[in-house]
Amino acid sequence: MSKRDYYEVLGVSRNSSPDDLKTTFRNLARKYHPDVNDAPDAEEKFKEINEAYAVLSDSEKRAAYDRFGHSGVNFQGMPDFSSIDLSDILEGFFGFGGFGNSRRRSRNAPRRGVDLSSRIHLTFEEAVFGVEKEIEITRDEKCNSCNGSGAAAGSKPSPCTTCKGQGEVRQVHQTFLGSMVQIVTCPNCNGKGEIIETPCHTCHGSGLERKTIKKIIPIPAGVNDGNQIRLAGEGQPGINGGPSGNFYIKIDVASHKFFRRRGFDILLDLDINMVQAALGDEIRIPTVDGDVGLRIPPGTQPGKVFRLRDKGIPHLRKNSRGDMLATVSIQVPTQLDANQRQLLEELGKTMGTEIKIQERSFFDKLKDILGG
Repeated sequence: MSKRDYYEVLGVSRNSSPDDLKTTFRNLARKYHPDVNDAPDAEEKFKEINEAYAVLSDSEKRAAYDRFGHSGVNFQGMPDFSSIDLSDILEGFFGFGGFGNSRRRSRNAPRRGVDLSSRIHLTFEEAVFGVEKEIEITRDEKCNSCNGSGAAAGSKPSPCTTCKGQGEVRQVHQTFLGSMVQIVTCPNCNGKGEIIETPCHTCHGSGLERKTIKKIIPIPAGVNDGNQIRLAGEGQPGINGGPSGNFYIKIDVASHKFFRRRGFDILLDLDINMVQAALGDEIRIPTVDGDVGLRIPPGTQPGKVFRLRDKGIPHLRKNSRGDMLATVSIQVPTQLDANQRQLLEELGKTMGTEIKIQERSFFDKLKDILGG
């Protein structure tokens, strides 16, 4: 099979600058390196990319290739990659290092602790007005017996002789690209940089012991189902002096017998009889603050909504509350005694029997026009 044009392999023009070639090569090498690309032809493509760059990155070889093509560059097998600096390509992806301490991240660097979480169940009223709740947090804390050192009383950790306290060691691998240096976690101390000869009997050398603590926390007024409260620094302890994680409390709010929530408003469905709707009435209805009076005006229609200001849910970050919206439904009696039936029949004679057909509203007509 004839070789492809090297410029075509890299996807660059013949007048590309050395910097353009280098940038393109790095991107392609990351994409097709067999350690990250599982495609069957990834290795062949990677070799082809390296061969093309080995020629075009060398000014003399590039000039010969431009004049005579592949015949101007005599390769016996794979090209010599010794002139290609692959350190910045491979280090970030495959852990190959050894190119300077400034380019390595120490295994002993401080790391943030893991976040923890639990759930709290609230009644509807507790969510509305807020409440204090006791929670339990089970986490690792510094071992009291060894004060966190992991070593038994009278002893202390000693530096690891394998990694000299660094927590990592260098390994040299021979690959088809040449010798590669890989920085790995020290197998002797598991990256800690020290060895505990006599472990603490309480924590078995970890320096941590499992504890459960109790805390009283305030739940603010106005929280909703699914809200989350963050307790900063109350999670798992950090590693190597890193900050502790957070503790998250997830809120579950029970449904109410009468009330429903919509944003910061409380919804209430209210049934009245047809006489109350026709003649009006003074009634009492429940709110989260207790029963209050409500005037039903004469001629109230089904679906009428009464708004009770500031009887809703407190806003979390404002000194104000939502409203309560009471929606009226008219109850039609299903069983009448003889006297009630006679009274209604007499009333019906005075009101006539003509049926009024309702005209469709403007919005219904608009929906038809728009295809809704």
